[in-house]
Amino acid sequence: MEYWTLRKTWKAILRMMRLYFVLSPSLTSELTASSMSSSVQYLTISSDEAGQRLDNYLSRILKRVPKSLIYRIIRKGEVRVNKGRAKPDRKLEGGDVVRVPPLKLDIKTVTSKPSESLSALLKSSILYEDAGLIVVNKPSGLAVHGGSGIQLGLVEALRQIRDDHYLELVHRLDRETSGCIMLAKKRSVLRALHQKLREGRGIDKQYLALVKGNWSKRRGSVDAPLRKRELPSGEGVVKVDPSGKASKTMFEVVNRYEDVTLMRAKPITGRTHQIRVHALHMGHPLVGDEKYGDEEFNKIMRRRGVKRLFLHAASLRFSLEPDNVIEVKAPLSKDLQSALNRLSPLQ
Repeated sequence: MEYWTLRKTWKAILRMMRLYFVLSPSLTSELTASSMSSSVQYLTISSDEAGQRLDNYLSRILKRVPKSLIYRIIRKGEVRVNKGRAKPDRKLEGGDVVRVPPLKLDIKTVTSKPSESLSALLKSSILYEDAGLIVVNKPSGLAVHGGSGIQLGLVEALRQIRDDHYLELVHRLDRETSGCIMLAKKRSVLRALHQKLREGRGIDKQYLALVKGNWSKRRGSVDAPLRKRELPSGEGVVKVDPSGKASKTMFEVVNRYEDVTLMRAKPITGRTHQIRVHALHMGHPLVGDEKYGDEEFNKIMRRRGVKRLFLHAASLRFSLEPDNVIEVKAPLSKDLQSALNRLSPLQ
């Protein structure tokens, strides 16, 4: 009897040692109690949490747990809402009870930790903050969220370096696009801003884009429906298509240079890759655009200093209260401004 007791005790010690070496103390301290729990947890949705998707809710409470694992436990039915299976896009309601299973993590599945340099960059990139909102000047090359082989995005990094109880993306920017992006610190703020975005009013977003050629008109609009489709390779592309969704972008010439034009673009609707595809539709692809641009022209512009997509979310103007208009501007990054300075302006 003593032999079996000792054997069980020894096995338990070995299991604890394996867990210790898989998850270092510095790593375990940054995981939430939910992700490290050895038992099932039942979490009740508060009124402030109501309205968000199940996958986004789990991403927030299970810090540093990759979305691939979250989608897997939802798909397998290990996550339950009110004792029933639920899809990732299930909208949660106040009073819902979410079953969160114990998660067995290893070093390969835990979301990457932001480096000290990235943490410092993001902290210095906050353009505006109040009790319910943050506006960040997103650097080019950083995805807004993890997924599809990307373990660490903007929102995951900010959740790790800040102690906000709640932090969700209000809208998105392409990975290579830099500039203003909003993150809500309260569910009520997220709902209010989403409503404004759906209605197409109340949020003025303006971008700076460098395009190939001489844009003829000083200002004008492009009203062309866009349709997103998936290639056999799995890559998503957007094209102008009469059967697509109504899409409109306002364009205005800021400055003309030899071979290129600096434009101000204001999307009225918010379709994927809208500015890039509408500019291409007008015969002026964006400089540095590897998906929709002119490959040979991009090579020429790289030699002139434009080494990435020249698209920058330059400003945001919005209000959450009638008498409080908030305007935030993000200066061009050094690489884009330096490249612009090297171009020859037309008189």
